Amino acid sequence: MERGLISMDRWSEGSQVYFLTHLHSDHTNGLSSTWRRGPIFCSRITAKLFPFKFPNFDLSLLRILDIGSWTSVSLLSPSAGSKTFVQVMAIDAHHCPGALMYLFRGEFGYMLYTGDFRWEITSKRARVGMTMLLNALEGHRLDMLNLDNTYCNPSYYFPSRKLAAQKVVDVIAAHPEHDIVIGIDRLGKEDLLVHIAQALKIKIWVWPERLQTMHLLGFHDIFTTKTSSTRVRAVPRYSFSIETLEGLNSMRPTIGIMPSGLPWVVKPHQVNGSRFSSLLSVSPHKGKLLLNGTNPIVVEKLIRNSEFVERSHEYIYSIPYSDHSCFNEIKEFVRLIKPLNVKGIVSSSSCYVDPLYHLAHLFSATKPLHLRKLLPQQLEKFRREERDESMETTKPESMLGSDNWTEAGWKRTMSGNINIPASRLSRVSVIRRSQRGVKIVEDDFPA
Repeated sequence: MERGLISMDRWSEGSQVYFLTHLHSDHTNGLSSTWRRGPIFCSRITAKLFPFKFPNFDLSLLRILDIGSWTSVSLLSPSAGSKTFVQVMAIDAHHCPGALMYLFRGEFGYMLYTGDFRWEITSKRARVGMTMLLNALEGHRLDMLNLDNTYCNPSYYFPSRKLAAQKVVDVIAAHPEHDIVIGIDRLGKEDLLVHIAQALKIKIWVWPERLQTMHLLGFHDIFTTKTSSTRVRAVPRYSFSIETLEGLNSMRPTIGIMPSGLPWVVKPHQVNGSRFSSLLSVSPHKGKLLLNGTNPIVVEKLIRNSEFVERSHEYIYSIPYSDHSCFNEIKEFVRLIKPLNVKGIVSSSSCYVDPLYHLAHLFSATKPLHLRKLLPQQLEKFRREERDESMETTKPESMLGSDNWTEAGWKRTMSGNINIPASRLSRVSVIRRSQRGVKIVEDDFPA
């Protein structure tokens, strides 16, 4: 696809039309109430939330896309100077309210941009989305997959959100005399909070702005701003810190729960020679077990009765409730759609790996040049080093101790052929990363 036609979650470029996957801040950086560059395609839910996030925005710029139907967009080719058409289909991204994936087709072929997404193999909703995607391709190969590779590393495995939500309920129920504080974002984790409220037959406190969002999303009887009405409070993630919880405990017993995929990895354990046993223990600090080749449904069953609640501090429990796909889910997604090429949309995380590195065997693209020249033994050595290196970076100490930590800050996006946002990478070895096919941009080097 030519540059200058469309932009995905990027707002400073001079494109003809713009596509917004969802309203998380790391995808709206550059948008403002005074932004006027062109039409924005988004979901109906996103359009509903838009004026709340951007007051006085010119809503006539919004173009609502309904899930599952093709929409034709007329554009002017910068190179030919003539009219061209791009068709787009919106598909549920299963990430947060209003989040979409976009499937494009035109003279360039077929291209899918996932944005942030969670594809749970055991979810009926995800299977419906996959059927929709495969039917839309009509037997054609996907030429380019722009993939949410936030957790595209074999060290990461998450349970289903349903199972993780039940673990949150179990922790709350095990502390009947405690106040509960749950760290959440300004958008997302609504299903988790609803599950807690229904399972425990309680209301949940949220801050006033979050209550407005809940009402816009149709939740009217579950949430409250009256602290006297409940012992369970959902607070902004940036205010969730050790210092805050220590202060609360000076007044009355309180525990904090952080529901997040960051940065849960599987501890390596060997029992009777079986790697499956390692799934019974999870740590947010270290680990390097590979889950390659493991049936995702079998994995889910194996951990269903296992303990993956981590007490990371005297007052804090971490539970891997993630709105991003883990490695096995990404791998299965790529295997099913068999793209010709894959490009990650995330260029910075504590364990960033180019999707080509672990997934190239699942599609038709050529291996990166530096891997193409290696013998099998050498390739395995590189992969062992990559796994070891990915464990050198662990959860930042500020994750629970600073008011400035957010998951959006932990992952940053990179530029691509369809105008994907660019940002500074985390501090890692640029040389070693370039040897493994990781995209290096100017901002990789510290200022």
